[in-house]
Amino acid sequence: MKNVFYAQSGGVTAVINATACAVIETARNYPNQIGKVYAGENGIIGALTENLIDTSLESEEDIAALNHTPSGGFGSCRYKMKSLEENKAEYERLIEVFRAHNIGYFFYNGGGDSADTCLKVSQLSESMGYPIQAIHIPKTVDNDLPITDNCPGFGSVAKYIAVSTLEASFDVSSMAATSTKIFVLEVMGRHAGWIAAAGGLVDDSIPVVILFPEVDFNEKAFIDKVDNNVKDFGYCTIVVSEGTKWPDGRFLAEQGTRDDFGHAQLGGAAPVVANLIKDSLGYKFHWAVADYLQRAARHLASSSDVKHAYALGQAAVEMALAGKNSVMPAIIRTSNKPYKWEIGFGELKDVANVEKMMPEDYISEDGFHITKKCRDYLLPLIEGEDYPPYNGGLPEYVVLTKFKAEKKLPPFQV
Repeated sequence: MKNVFYAQSGGVTAVINATACAVIETARNYPNQIGKVYAGENGIIGALTENLIDTSLESEEDIAALNHTPSGGFGSCRYKMKSLEENKAEYERLIEVFRAHNIGYFFYNGGGDSADTCLKVSQLSESMGYPIQAIHIPKTVDNDLPITDNCPGFGSVAKYIAVSTLEASFDVSSMAATSTKIFVLEVMGRHAGWIAAAGGLVDDSIPVVILFPEVDFNEKAFIDKVDNNVKDFGYCTIVVSEGTKWPDGRFLAEQGTRDDFGHAQLGGAAPVVANLIKDSLGYKFHWAVADYLQRAARHLASSSDVKHAYALGQAAVEMALAGKNSVMPAIIRTSNKPYKWEIGFGELKDVANVEKMMPEDYISEDGFHITKKCRDYLLPLIEGEDYPPYNGGLPEYVVLTKFKAEKKLPPFQV
């Protein structure tokens, strides 16, 4: 009987812990087939450094509370393993740790880069002769993984952005006669504009302009659109993706630095846009960056998102027990109205390093809003509320004890 290694990767979300909850609870339902569930402290780094959290020592109540607790309960990381040829030592270390702790199942919960890591671990088991089943569990607020209809974490961020756009627009509308006429909200989304698109879910009577990564930034057309909105409505709200680009491919928000995955470090599209408006039109503005708030807001989580996150964690364990390897469970939409879905799966070779952009027919002809088709896709993903329990006016979240498994190997430096 083999043990499980579960790890969280990349940027955390409001519902990634719901997936962790599902993996652990489902594994506990198969005591004759699965031993312990070890969680990596800070993702795959926890495996390399042999910092394994023994979840069997956590109470049923605390594991259940993960379902309504945001962010990564075991710690996450941005650490991309190189190819087996480039860094064989790390892969040999993984095998050593997995063998030392009798781990036969590997569940990696993350986005596109995490799928790539999971695929490499799957290939590792073949090339190095250690039997392990590697299952990638989708998670990314960017909603840019292929095959799955949507990615856990996205629905809740979309709900947060839609609500924030609505409420901030009410605020600006109230002040526009004598003060602020422009509000700019910067949201996540490096290459895909799914999150920014959620700002378009507000009522058509609210003037919203959206800047997508998929559409090259046309400064003149943008300024004209904003000016017309202010003249017609008295104010304008702009939702700008962090990945919005100039026609020459440069990000509006590029800082000139890169993260461990080689991605350009972004931040600051909102002030760029706001100052362009001020310089061209002279309107008073306010801007904000949703940043971590958008992905940490478990109090405003989408009910459908929570259900997706749990179902995919459960499915991952069941797929592993059924003998599947190098796959990703996925949400398959079967109906829009009423919204219906089921669990399918995709091969990791078709998932890793593939980004799903917004389809052209989801973006309005002028490039500044969403279409009805996009609205029909998005609305079911933000429907329903799943409030956490409250105590003393604040959400009641769990902090696990995180008991460590005893180390059996020499230290390893990452």
